Amino acid sequence: MLPAIQMSNGPDVLIIGAGLAGLACARHLADAGVSFQVIEASDGIGGRVRTDQVEGFLLDRGFQVLLTAYPEAQRTLDYHALELKKFTPGVFSWFAGRMNKLVDPWRTPGGWNEALRSDFGGLFDKLRVLRLRARLRASSIEQIFKRSERSLQDALVSAGFSEEFIHRFFRPFFGGILLDGELKSSNRMFEFVFKMLCEGDTVLPARGMGAIPAQLASHLPADAIRLNTHAESLHENELTLTGGESLRARAIVVAAEGPAAAHLVGEAEPASRSVSCFYYSTDEPPVPHPMLVLNGDGAGPVNHFVVMNQVAPSYAPAGKSLVSVTVLGTQQLTDQQLSGFVIAQMKNWFGPVASSWRHLKSYRIPHAQPQQYPGALEPPQRPVRVRSGIYVCGDHRDNASSNGAMLSGRRAAEAVLADLSR
Repeated sequence: MLPAIQMSNGPDVLIIGAGLAGLACARHLADAGVSFQVIEASDGIGGRVRTDQVEGFLLDRGFQVLLTAYPEAQRTLDYHALELKKFTPGVFSWFAGRMNKLVDPWRTPGGWNEALRSDFGGLFDKLRVLRLRARLRASSIEQIFKRSERSLQDALVSAGFSEEFIHRFFRPFFGGILLDGELKSSNRMFEFVFKMLCEGDTVLPARGMGAIPAQLASHLPADAIRLNTHAESLHENELTLTGGESLRARAIVVAAEGPAAAHLVGEAEPASRSVSCFYYSTDEPPVPHPMLVLNGDGAGPVNHFVVMNQVAPSYAPAGKSLVSVTVLGTQQLTDQQLSGFVIAQMKNWFGPVASSWRHLKSYRIPHAQPQQYPGALEPPQRPVRVRSGIYVCGDHRDNASSNGAMLSGRRAAEAVLADLSR
């Protein structure tokens, strides 16, 4: 039972954080007619899902995509209004001194002939991909998250994939998705993402990934979000802000990223995965198709890159291309130093033309995802109700995806509504 606190024109619920989880929570509360206030420490909404405009380019804060098969995204978002632009289903992988192409034969015209003729992966690796795809499409998400957990590396080896194919495809591709180049993450998360990739498209909103939180916020009252407001501490049902102001509510939902949320509610800080993203302006795209380009040989700092405007032309002004380069982990180098190593690697791949790439902006994201090694997803959904009147949501409460963040936000809203109705 929630405590009966006397409020003077205050909201029933305070939500700390205007990322995807907090905004999803707020939207469900708004739909239920419950009063709330969202408190956001930064100068804008979206949390880790924000888009900046720089010199006519759209720069997402870290390379991100939306998988249209995500069930919570389908339930929550208006895909048509987001003007989604599709990646070509397949990848390039750099190894043996050249670009090697691997297409998705199910969604590429003539793809079966191309896939079988390609020397990217042997016949037995390709047959094992077929078997894995069939098994995951026949499995529900609930079944996937109930299976025994082990590392992705162990799961791939046990499934019979060759060391070469793991290194050239799975390591850079799913290592990039899970921000884990060593493939130590839970096989449950891998199987969930693989299923989503098989059952839908990989897309970007035309106005950048920041269009997703903007759409969520458009369903909220005009004065629902208070920016540049930092939560300092939380005691029972009282929130103290930096500067000493106190706010009280019948329910408080902590929708901050994992470390900040743990600090506020007094839990152990969850481990995080970090990433760096470098954006470059080029006159000509280095590859001809809107596909992810993987570092298949493993040398150099770049894990993968993509030419963003080949997927969504609105990401770059006319006559220019926007290259997004992802470097995994924490790098003890300045942006200038790390960018120098990136360009040196790209010169090795594409020749002297890479020297003309102009660095636009870099993002260092220390808490890009919660670390989800085997055991972290047991149970798959962690409780959102911490104690009476206090709730927590975020991808660290479900799984490291935008789907997990939005689902966690809905679960927190449902728990609050259930308690308020008692």
